[in-house]
Amino acid sequence: MFPDWISLHCAALSQTHREAALARQEQLTKPVGALGRLEAVAVELAALQATDAPGADRVPVVLFAGDHGIATQGVSAYPAEVTVQMLRNFASGGAAISVLARTLGLPLEVVDAGTLATEAIAGVIVDKPRNGTRDFSREPALTVAEVVFALDAGRRAVARQMEQSPQLVIFGEMGIGNTTSAAAIAAALLPCAPSEIVGSGTGLDSEGRARKARVIADALTLHGIASGASAETVLSAVGGLEIIAMTGAIIAAAQARLPVLIDGFIVSVAALAATKLNPSCRPWLIFSHRSAERGHGLLLDALGARPLIDLDLRLGEASGAATALPILRLACALHNGMATFAEAAVSNRDG
Repeated sequence: MFPDWISLHCAALSQTHREAALARQEQLTKPVGALGRLEAVAVELAALQATDAPGADRVPVVLFAGDHGIATQGVSAYPAEVTVQMLRNFASGGAAISVLARTLGLPLEVVDAGTLATEAIAGVIVDKPRNGTRDFSREPALTVAEVVFALDAGRRAVARQMEQSPQLVIFGEMGIGNTTSAAAIAAALLPCAPSEIVGSGTGLDSEGRARKARVIADALTLHGIASGASAETVLSAVGGLEIIAMTGAIIAAAQARLPVLIDGFIVSVAALAATKLNPSCRPWLIFSHRSAERGHGLLLDALGARPLIDLDLRLGEASGAATALPILRLACALHNGMATFAEAAVSNRDG
């Protein structure tokens, strides 16, 4: 049984601040709507943050890492040991998200939510119920207790970040085999055929994608997962610890009135699971980009999401969300810093 906090209702957005932001946009020295989605994003953030001056300056990045037993089935172009090696790369500042976070001035927290690492790694927080999931092509990936632990790990990560009064939060992931777990979750929850959702992941060719889709289809049959299966059932059967931790983190952030800038395919799967477990978290999600990973479009459509950018990214690690963040910052700067017609002594269209 999942913890009670998962279903606690998330607060509604501030309609008072939304209306005030819309009114301000109408008075800024530009034609109404001339800045397009930059206006809409600023208004959305004002409502989410319940403020007249929305901002995206204090934005921590939390990266969750986990290993997957399904990797033994040849579903990834990289060996499983890469996950732990990348943990060290994140912590030492050499990974893409490390560079992006450093460049943008974002604090980066790395959480081992379930990797195969058996020794402490400097700069990495360990919060996991086990070292990697089981091979879900043969048995359930996780017990219910392990799923609950991972959900709580996501909540604990949000609690740590809330101490710094963030305006927004970004979650990212790393784990060899995690696109297979994510695709399996998505195929079950959307629902759709695995062949529709499975992509290249770390670089599989067409034969590798077909094998990956077969592995997922056979596993869903093995676990008796059909259309309408609950998120609880799906996460236990084919979930990944880092994906589930992000699911818990997304819900916890929304409950704390903290907007989440959603990354690509895998984080969107966590968002889908989060909205299945707690539909009231959906308004707190802003979608950063459309991934090149096949199937991401299906997820975005299912979530009613319109991402900010489309740059053919498929790295993960929160790299897409970090890349889109400057757009939010510019939207806020324009909203807060532009003069109104009255302030600039400029005639409005109505005279």
